[in-house]
Amino acid sequence: MLRLTDIQLPLDHAEADLQDAILKRLKISSDDLLDFTIFKRSYDARKKTAIVLIYTIDVTVQDEETLLRTLKDVQGQNKVGKTPDTSYKFVAHAKETSFPRPVVIGFGPCGLFAALILAQMGYRPIVLERGKAVRERTKDTWGLWRKRELQPESNVQFGEGGAGTFSDGKLYSQVKDPKHYGRKVLTEFVKSGAPEEIMYVSKPHIGTFRLVKMIEEMRSNIITLGGEIRFQQKVTDFDVRDGQICGLTINDNEKLVTDHVVLAIGHSARDTFQLIYDKGIYVEAKPFSIGFRIEHPQSIIDKARFGPNAGNKILGAADYKLVHHAKNDRSVYSFCMCPGGTVVAATSEPGRVVTNGMSQYSRNERNANSAIVVGISPEIDYPGHPLAGIDFQRKLESKAFEIGGGTYNAPGQLIGDFLANRASTELGEVVPSYKPGITLCNLTEVLPAFAIDAIREAIPEFDKQIKGFSLKDAILTGVETRTSSPIRIKRKDDDFQSLNTQGLYPAGEGAGYAGGILSAAIDGIKVAEAVALSINQKYK
Repeated sequence: MLRLTDIQLPLDHAEADLQDAILKRLKISSDDLLDFTIFKRSYDARKKTAIVLIYTIDVTVQDEETLLRTLKDVQGQNKVGKTPDTSYKFVAHAKETSFPRPVVIGFGPCGLFAALILAQMGYRPIVLERGKAVRERTKDTWGLWRKRELQPESNVQFGEGGAGTFSDGKLYSQVKDPKHYGRKVLTEFVKSGAPEEIMYVSKPHIGTFRLVKMIEEMRSNIITLGGEIRFQQKVTDFDVRDGQICGLTINDNEKLVTDHVVLAIGHSARDTFQLIYDKGIYVEAKPFSIGFRIEHPQSIIDKARFGPNAGNKILGAADYKLVHHAKNDRSVYSFCMCPGGTVVAATSEPGRVVTNGMSQYSRNERNANSAIVVGISPEIDYPGHPLAGIDFQRKLESKAFEIGGGTYNAPGQLIGDFLANRASTELGEVVPSYKPGITLCNLTEVLPAFAIDAIREAIPEFDKQIKGFSLKDAILTGVETRTSSPIRIKRKDDDFQSLNTQGLYPAGEGAGYAGGILSAAIDGIKVAEAVALSINQKYK
């Protein structure tokens, strides 16, 4: 099979034009072209009136080797080469010797793929998830959004599928992936019911409703392969002896013997972070970001990004990615942009307000939203203790709860008022999507002055890139504090085990090694492979 890169066609090209472009590139007739598939499709929207689609195509042809020899400069101007092997290769398989079953703590994207890969290799993992199964969890999450009733163990942060379930379901990442683990992730998602287009579009996404069904299917697959999934099973102690994990305590009661534990607990398991620190497992503070969610009419973003092509079905709802370096030496950037989505309540602790964003697969809600956040660091903002970032988060979330009125309303402010430093008293044309609701105020009280100053400076600068970004009726809600884990449970580079605890494999967002569904899932695969190799070495 051959791979053709950088085939460019107009946005409105006819279906037959793609085959014609392939024949022209390869200089062959249609009789010599046996088949072709789209490996990737992206677009170049720098010229809004002439948006171009860019394809990478895998083709099957008659007498491939002869064709390659006849094409000059295979890797150069022709942009033709052999299709690389992106199929997943298992690094090990369970031996017939007996061994303690590996345990995966957490069933978000990282834990899900760690468990799936271990199950596919025959290691029969046990998964411990403190929250509920995804459908029960969805009901509890809607309970906060509709009735202001928070379930601390079943919410946006905790439960089957992890925080990524209530998000845009974005499946792209900037992590280096030389072994094509991301392809394995997408392949498993398609097997479980995701649309096949996620295999080739440049910015694939799924959306919450589809994710629910997919996660259930993947859970069933793990169980069929010999794995075990236990919900409402919270790890309350780690049995560590002489630097080796020997077992776990569940719900302050049950003892579970194991010497291989994948720690995939997500970025909000604050009580488990404290337990890990108390047990002497190495933890260090790491940078994260704080800010607000911003909402605009999606039509403004579409027009700014796509011009007269706004609304095109192939392009879909437009997104953006923005960065500004403020005069106070703080970086402000957009994060987790959700086209055609909603802002959601994402707290996991009573008496605190946290915002996040999500979209459904259709991305057809009225507003676009993203986090506008400011980077902070332990050296400057929360020095002195590995868990100090958690206290920093909690103070901001508690303040947001207080200013919001103590009912899980989020404090909110119109952009025009925010830039003028005056409290908002009534909404304009943009209707905020956050549920349970918002309380208008002056957000100056919610974040530290350096963050307010940096965001206030950044918004007019962003307007230069996205016309309408500083729309006076656009709205900010807060606070956004769970952008990433405030700690890193450091691990060794060679075998993925904790820096000072053998058999413990910190993984995913909670350990500080991922950010988003795809990167967390990839990290889960890597750690599962390390666990399998360790088990085979230990139990020969």
